[in-house]
Amino acid sequence: MTPSPHTPLPTPTPTGRLVRTADGYDLVLTRTFRAPVDDVWASVAEPERSARWFGAWRGEGGPGKTIEVQMAFEDGAPWCPMRIDACEPPYRLAVSMPGGTDEPQEADAPQAEVADGAGEAESWPMELLLSETDGTTELRLVHHRPTAEGLGEIGPGWEYYLDMLTAARDGAPLPDFDDYYPSQQAYFEALPPTPPAHAG
Repeated sequence: MTPSPHTPLPTPTPTGRLVRTADGYDLVLTRTFRAPVDDVWASVAEPERSARWFGAWRGEGGPGKTIEVQMAFEDGAPWCPMRIDACEPPYRLAVSMPGGTDEPQEADAPQAEVADGAGEAESWPMELLLSETDGTTELRLVHHRPTAEGLGEIGPGWEYYLDMLTAARDGAPLPDFDDYYPSQQAYFEALPPTPPAHAG
């Protein structure tokens, strides 16, 4: 799964944090936007806008529903199922999707498949949490993980997609996944877990 070629950009710096939880770990990545929360929410929730940086989606949306999302920047632009676990516009979207697409794991895949134990593809529960302060919106992507295994493949993929979101919103050149993997792999494999911060 190789993203389309793009204009060379400065080498990105990884930002992910690993937080220990009662059920395992949370991989947390944050971006900020000088925009109202409703507009940032639209970038992730409206299919014509999510298509600019991740992929469009089709189906009937809503908590408990399963939609199909097109992985538009992966080779072949496959469609994959995504279950909506919670939707609280414009502040919280919780979804679950298979751990990768139907394709086997490859070194140049933005979201390389991670398997549990005997090789069965696991579910990927994650949340997008948005908050606005003085006209600036913070977006946190929280990927809930049972273990810290596979972060070297997962982390660079989320850094890439969140930078895709930033570039799409700014009208800037889109990043190239080759600048994220494998160069950020060691960073995520060595991430030390921290205790959860008190407060939600």
